[in-house]
Parts: sequence; structure tokens; C-alpha cells
Amino acid sequence: MSLKKEGYLLRLFIGEDEKHDGRPLFEWIVYQASKADLAGATVFRGVMGYGASSRSIRTQKIEVLAEGLPVVVEIVDEKEKLEAFMEFIDDKINAGLATFEKAEIRIYRGKG
Repeated sequence: MSLKKEGYLLRLFIGEDEKHDGRPLFEWIVYQASKADLAGATVFRGVMGYGASSRSIRTQKIEVLAEGLPVVVEIVDEKEKLEAFMEFIDDKINAGLATFEKAEIRIYRGKG
């Protein structure tokens, strides 16, 4: 698979405890991105954060608040493919934030 120089980045901020069909939502999103043949996806687990649902800060430092830490899912591909993917997953995200931005693709290559 090759990518144009001008790509886009879909960034999803969700809670690690969000679920879809009994599994973590971030995991379901990545599997769906793979099925949709999107160029790549990465999940980052936040160590601290807050959002629209709660202004109280969640952090790993306080064991009681360590649940529901933020997770960021980043997916890169062409604009049209990401827009279609976002339409597909939109109603599965009960709480979170999605951003969409232009990204200049400098390298996209696999091993071999």
C-alpha cells in the first residue's frame, strides 16, 4: 500500500474503560481500522487527563482514580477513507473527542 504525500490524521480521545460489544472500544476501533484497510493505527495510554464527562483529573498516581485513564487512538490515511471510517464508528463513541487534521506523509514503508 502506498500513501499520497498529503494524508490526514484522525485522533480519538476516549476512556480506557469504554466498551463496545464487551471489549475495549480502542481495541475494537483498531481492528475495524485494519478491516477497513487503513494505513495504520496506534493506541497510546495516557498517564493523566480529564475531559468533557469529568473535570476531575484522572492520574496513575492516585490508585483510586487510575480507572478510566485517557486513551488516544491515532489513525493515518487519506482524507476520504478516514471520513468514511469516522462515519462508521461515530455512534459507537459514547464519550470522547475526535480531531481530524492534515498530515504530511514523509515515510510509509514496511519491512521487506
